[in-house]
Amino acid sequence: MEDDHLAPSSSHRFRLLPHPPLARPSRGTAGAAGRSVAKRLALGLCAFLLASGGARAAANPALLNDKDAFIADLMSQMTLDEKIGQLRLISIGPDMPREKIAKEIAAGRIGGTFNSVIHVDNRMMQDAAARKSRLRIPLFFAYDVVHGHRTIFPIGLGLASSWDMGAIERAARVSAIEAAADSLDMTFAPMVDISRDPRWGRTSEGFGEDPYLVSRIARATVKGYQGPSPARADSIMASVKHFALYGAVEGGRDYNVVDMSPLRMYQDYLPPYRAAIDAGAGGVMVALNSINGIPASANTWLLQDLLRKDWGFRGIAISDHGAITELVRHGVARDDREAARLAIKAGVDMSMADTLYLQELPGLVKSGEVTVAEIDRSVRNVLGAKYDMGLFHDPYLRIGAAADDPPDLYAESRMHRADARELARKSLVLLENRNQTLPLARTATVALVGPLADSPLDMMGSWSAAGKSESSITLRQGMEEAMRGQGRLLYARGANVTDDARIVDYLNFLNWDHKEVFQDPRPPADMIAEAVGIARQADVIVAAVGESRGMSHESSSRTRLDIPASQRALLHALKATGKPLVLVLMNGRPLDLQWESANADALLETWYSGTEGGHAIADVVFGDYNPAGKLPISFPRSIGQIPTYYNHPRVGRPFVEGKPGNYTSQYFEEKNGPLYPFGYGLSYTGFSLSDVVLDSATMARGGKLGAQVNLKNTGTRRGETVVQLYIHDAAASVVRPVKELRGFQRIALEPGETRTVRFEIDENDLKFFDARLQHVAEPGDFEVQIGLDSQDVKRASFTLR
Repeated sequence: MEDDHLAPSSSHRFRLLPHPPLARPSRGTAGAAGRSVAKRLALGLCAFLLASGGARAAANPALLNDKDAFIADLMSQMTLDEKIGQLRLISIGPDMPREKIAKEIAAGRIGGTFNSVIHVDNRMMQDAAARKSRLRIPLFFAYDVVHGHRTIFPIGLGLASSWDMGAIERAARVSAIEAAADSLDMTFAPMVDISRDPRWGRTSEGFGEDPYLVSRIARATVKGYQGPSPARADSIMASVKHFALYGAVEGGRDYNVVDMSPLRMYQDYLPPYRAAIDAGAGGVMVALNSINGIPASANTWLLQDLLRKDWGFRGIAISDHGAITELVRHGVARDDREAARLAIKAGVDMSMADTLYLQELPGLVKSGEVTVAEIDRSVRNVLGAKYDMGLFHDPYLRIGAAADDPPDLYAESRMHRADARELARKSLVLLENRNQTLPLARTATVALVGPLADSPLDMMGSWSAAGKSESSITLRQGMEEAMRGQGRLLYARGANVTDDARIVDYLNFLNWDHKEVFQDPRPPADMIAEAVGIARQADVIVAAVGESRGMSHESSSRTRLDIPASQRALLHALKATGKPLVLVLMNGRPLDLQWESANADALLETWYSGTEGGHAIADVVFGDYNPAGKLPISFPRSIGQIPTYYNHPRVGRPFVEGKPGNYTSQYFEEKNGPLYPFGYGLSYTGFSLSDVVLDSATMARGGKLGAQVNLKNTGTRRGETVVQLYIHDAAASVVRPVKELRGFQRIALEPGETRTVRFEIDENDLKFFDARLQHVAEPGDFEVQIGLDSQDVKRASFTLR
């Protein structure tokens, strides 16, 4: 797929490339187009500000180092209109032209903006707020920095596949450094929604199916974004999303309802949000879905009782794009007035990209339907977030002086390619490698085919922030560099991503002013014939297939999980040549890979691997890096077996492999269980585990128990693997999962090396939520399972006294 990196309209937040006209020029560097935009914005602001007058006021600077006193003093000077203005988060774009921006900011009717990532633009807006508005309250600038900012790292599933918390934290730290250098203060990340239905398009954005692993990643990313303090100039505030349960939408259909028992909520879906908040996340983005009949944006239990009272959250709660208006469409509000009332009372502090708070809250306060105290509660949270981001101490903390603006926003010196390449290599998961097909010899003749082999835009995946596709290294580029002067690389596209015109139109309307999917107009048979022709000349075939990035994105739910028909036809033709077939998968969700698994000689899951993806994949394909990634989500055998997840609850009639399936919980048409289980991933070397040895057969209350195995590299190459600890609760007061992840270690070994891997188990590892939603560890028998994936494990048992 080709790329024409135009700046789309910002009237919708849910964009693949949400770069608004004011945020960046449509192509290239911040050159004449960017300066022209900035000049027009500056003129608009200056014209208004010079014409505006009015008394100036400000909070007492003597109180600046006392957060509560400072905010109380500032609020005591605010009018009701100024307070309501702080509750507005606007998107820069056609619906907010520069003249209106100037008036709104200087009048104190905007609290923050998103989608503007150029210093000169943000400086002009901050001038209006911090120098010209009556109370000089600064704005904050936010953006969806999800898996990189200018340097794009692998998508969420790829990050999670590394099982490397230090590397994931580093990716978030780099993202924060780059975003802060572009004058941003906040990111709408991490996205920690548990996902067990791969039909859901936003599976790509999250970290998989397991609450323990996702919670660990939540803590690492918050730490990376915020650093030692979100008030530092090189840090940004994390706003964890989507609160709550968004990944459990019914049928995997985006924006659908969530209906879930409290027990499952607390046990499986809520822990990652709690982990992010406990790690210090300053913000929460409220989900678009309803929960047991109440939309999250109107859900007092969710936003007040749980989030603030039970969890002690003191930060800012921000609606998702247009969510307050959508309360009318949910059917819980009669009109916009009632929608605004429900949201503010529930605890939505800031309204993103709609005008309901501005329009409706003054009248609601006047009528007594909303109290000033309720307004003040949200204003206090907004001002508190600005304080925590360091903006009252220095409104230009991340904007800087005009003299220091980068002359080229896209300069290579602003990128972090080495970090991106290293993490991308760690994210790749080797699913099959028959007859040691991989790694390939550089001296070979290789036929590279597939619609994703040379597609820089798709390498980045969705939510690629300010990343520029021209900066991406494609698989073709990476392999050409690796083989230069040695072997031959032959290339043919072979197929379009899909030949379904309706799907192409849909994908191109995700960014309706920015075409993403470009079709080769040749007949499919001619494209396949060309690919087969070069395949016959080659020693081995590498086929890059899967989904375009828009197929794994917000509002891109699927009814099928197989590779599109156009690409399947190509693969069948390539298989018929009899040449070794290596499949490089690019996708944002688990796919139905039954044919591919059975017919490919090697199968490498690369997700969307980011700016340096092509180099990273080539490193693995040619053996410069030994793959060690492990799946953070199960791959089902077919769409009919969804949901497939490793830690499912036990049932009274379980299916047992190898025994008759009649009258057991199973599907009789095909083999049961995942095609590739959670935690699975191969290496170019081999590993073996000894039996589990426990310190004791019993563990006392409040005590600890050691469990250890010997891990040996049985192959001839240095390699890494992830040793995983699972706990099985034999009997409890409620139905428990068949097993739960409770620890993991990524270990590197030389050929023939053996190392003892030890885990410490304590009472917290045995706890669960009981029928009264108490977090308890009940006495009884437990089984320790240690393995290199969730299925193939060694076992030992102990008793909690």
